[in-house]
Amino acid sequence: MNLPNKLSLARVAMIPLMVVLMLPNTALCNYLAAAVFALAAFTDFLDGHIARSRHIVTDFGKFIDPVADKLLTLSAFIMLVQCGLMPAWVVVVILARELSVDGLRMVAATKGRVIAAGKLGKVKTVSQIVLILWLMVTRQPVVTSLMFDAASQVVVVAESPASSGPYLVSSLLTLWTIVITLWSGVEYFTKNGGMLKEMK
Repeated sequence: MNLPNKLSLARVAMIPLMVVLMLPNTALCNYLAAAVFALAAFTDFLDGHIARSRHIVTDFGKFIDPVADKLLTLSAFIMLVQCGLMPAWVVVVILARELSVDGLRMVAATKGRVIAAGKLGKVKTVSQIVLILWLMVTRQPVVTSLMFDAASQVVVVAESPASSGPYLVSSLLTLWTIVITLWSGVEYFTKNGGMLKEMK
């Protein structure tokens, strides 16, 4: 097994440690969990860089890299819900997208094809990582009453005093993450959805 794939597996191995650190739901433990999460997320950049620079991209790497990313981010999101920092419906939206794309990948696998992560998928992953780290470090919960005012083309946060400072940043980061997550999912199906038509 090459080094990039070992790094991907190491990323998976760090997930239980992150979860255990978040269980007490204290500031210190969440800071430590954020450090573990940041290290795990860095391995995502590192394994991709090594694989491309050394020309050792493998089908297993194309498979395990996005799986490790999803396990890491979804585990963190679920723990943030438990800590009261993230509304559960956001995780439901993200999980629905991930399962849909994984289903498409399974269809591709039956046809001998491997769907690698696209550029929007990578932006999605980075956006989720930034949001998770922000919530872990600042411990500012997401404001749930986000609305989009189509007339003025601005985001309106209905709840005050949570409409200022870090609360607003948490909510805007969450809104962006939802948009890019759904957008990247649509892109996957737009590019590869033709395989579903071939199914009997």
